[in-house]
Amino acid sequence: MNTEQIRCQSCSISKLCLPVMLADSEIEHLDNIVKRRKPYQKDEILFRQGESLTHIFTVRSGCLKTFTLDEEGNEQITGFYVPGEIVALDAIGNGTYQSYAKALDTSLVCALPYSKLDSLAGQMPGLRTQLVKVMSNEILDDKALFLLLNKKTAEQRLGAFIMNLSRRYAIRSLSSERFQLPMTQVDIANYLGMAVETVSRLFKKLHKLNLLELKHREITILNKDNLSQFAGTSCHHY
Repeated sequence: MNTEQIRCQSCSISKLCLPVMLADSEIEHLDNIVKRRKPYQKDEILFRQGESLTHIFTVRSGCLKTFTLDEEGNEQITGFYVPGEIVALDAIGNGTYQSYAKALDTSLVCALPYSKLDSLAGQMPGLRTQLVKVMSNEILDDKALFLLLNKKTAEQRLGAFIMNLSRRYAIRSLSSERFQLPMTQVDIANYLGMAVETVSRLFKKLHKLNLLELKHREITILNKDNLSQFAGTSCHHY
């Protein structure tokens, strides 16, 4: 794939990204600062915790995960990012990346130099508004995750996680009832604060309850309404 041929004006995910609120002439200004790099391969690092903020990234294809490392070098996953989602917004506050970011599979990203983006946002109210909206949504997602990890049973946590992925794929006009898990069960367990054996057991339990099926990392939601009710995902985010 020739990344030089990709432009914001014709990008299939632009309605999910920063250009969504911009006029055509403004999109052209944004497109001029975007750096489209060669694909990141599986396990390739985009940035490291503690490094100075240089770019924020929009996922164009594939999937990224962010994680931190404790003093013993143990990984704690803080998020998964699918096409149209923006990575590294939490670095804006103090100018340093707050986590590591790694490609879970072959992934294309658009890199936006933050200094140029910030300057451009000062000239384009629509861009500034969209940045604030995206950051606000990220705060809401963090709050929803906190509730997910602290107030739900293990079965509900896994069900809510799957429903969250389903919602995000639906926004992208992709199948929300059958999709590939870009992350491993080890990653899911880490993110949800469980043992991997527990995650494996719970997938089997949710299948026995006729809620979902997992085959070779392909999820099929058998009854979306029942799974949503089971997981307690009546709120917007989960």
